[in-house]
Amino acid sequence: MPELRLLDSSPALPERPAITDAEAAAMARAVPNLFKRWGVTDGQACVLLGGLSPRTWARWKSDGAGRLPRDLKARLSNLMGIHKALRLIFREPERGYAWVAKPNAAFGGCSALEVMLDGELTDLMRVRRYLDAERGAW
Repeated sequence: MPELRLLDSSPALPERPAITDAEAAAMARAVPNLFKRWGVTDGQACVLLGGLSPRTWARWKSDGAGRLPRDLKARLSNLMGIHKALRLIFREPERGYAWVAKPNAAFGGCSALEVMLDGELTDLMRVRRYLDAERGAW
């Protein structure tokens, strides 16, 4: 039986940079303000952040997030990617903030927020991929 080995980086398998703790901390500081702009409730915020307890979310908002696990860093990255895409798509920031809660045919009539509130990381990724495609990132 052949021996297994790791493949070297290539254009088809690029190195994936890890989200640093400093980057994650910056995103964690931005998320409460973003959620406020999107009209996200505390309960919804807990779902979007992967099932955070209400107590942890309250502490996060007042004292900072502390050390974040990889899944939470990925969630923050996708949320910031969604925010960035909306800022690029809409000239008026308020239209982008409002878009998140509006029904969308691309999501079967559900809003992007409703899709993201299914709670899985892949739900956030789905919205981000849609917006990236809409803005022509491919």
